[in-house]
Amino acid sequence: MACDLVDDPRARTGRGAAYAGGVKEFWIYTGLRVGLFIAAFCTIFGVWFLVADSVNVLLVVVFAFLVSGIASYVLLAPQRNAFAHRVEGRADRIVEKFDEMKAKEDDAD
Repeated sequence: MACDLVDDPRARTGRGAAYAGGVKEFWIYTGLRVGLFIAAFCTIFGVWFLVADSVNVLLVVVFAFLVSGIASYVLLAPQRNAFAHRVEGRADRIVEKFDEMKAKEDDAD
């Protein structure tokens, strides 16, 4: 059993740790957020350009941030929850290992 953990690259910690699937949720969520921002920016820019002769790019960026933020809150809830679940699980494992090391240290005294 102990050998299985050593051979599993996901079991390593520190600088040499392999994050094969460990950050997948992060990249999916981040990519979708960027995609929503680009879509909102292009849509707002296009509508503004059709309505007016000049486009204030700074205002388009601000409106795109607002629209994409609201849209991501509504549309990306499942991805955000998956990411939060992964982070929570990792934090729980770290706390568990810390408690085990602390208990071993207390037993040694």
